[in-house]
Amino acid sequence: MPELVFQILSFDSLPSTNVEAASRAVDGAPEGLCVVASEQTAGRGRLQRQWVSPKGAGLYCSIILRPQFDQSLWPLLTLMAAVAVQGALLDVYDLETDIKWPNDILVNDKKLCGILAETVDTPLGRSVILGIGVNLKHNSYSAELDGVATSVEVAAGRSEDPQIVLEALVGLLARYYAMLQRSGGSEEIVREWSRRSSYANGRRIRVANGDQILEGTTRGLEQDGALRIETDTGKIQTIRAGDVTAVRTIASQSW
Repeated sequence: MPELVFQILSFDSLPSTNVEAASRAVDGAPEGLCVVASEQTAGRGRLQRQWVSPKGAGLYCSIILRPQFDQSLWPLLTLMAAVAVQGALLDVYDLETDIKWPNDILVNDKKLCGILAETVDTPLGRSVILGIGVNLKHNSYSAELDGVATSVEVAAGRSEDPQIVLEALVGLLARYYAMLQRSGGSEEIVREWSRRSSYANGRRIRVANGDQILEGTTRGLEQDGALRIETDTGKIQTIRAGDVTAVRTIASQSW
């Protein structure tokens, strides 16, 4: 399958690149349209959280995808995006990052990038809006988030023009999206994600999903990207949604 060609549509300011891309998808915009804004005034992250998006401080973009493979595998699109973002940051900044399931990009356990995939029904069929927000400069998040957030500027000591990061990102998205759509592609994406994430296997985590809390050790991914967790009773549970937190283990000592 040929790689997708992206069309970049840039704005100085938008309430939300995901909302703009969804509107254009409904109006018949082609797959590969990438909406980019210098700032978002009402940016959103996962679980309806606000994504602070100051002008010129980050890369804020949303891409229209119209996948032709089974919808049960669409969750892999967020894993694919995480792999592409990680690769772009490595290519542009030589910056090593981690991926927290399913799609947060971390440096030293602090969040550097968030990814939000949303479906939208259009006259051309159901589509996916893939939103990506990367903290490039230190002022991309508020000071009170210093303990949980970071930026490329802090982690790599420099911050390139967002356009350079975007070019690297869309090139890798095209490559991995083509991979995902070919025979055996879902297994390839799961392997790519798993080898890049410390959360894939053997990581002690806590998952919150509403009022439910589950704690255990990660044991790899299902074919659709769901996370397997082994609880303290030895039971394997499969997680398809939830907020993941790493649990720090303290080595016991005998005196």
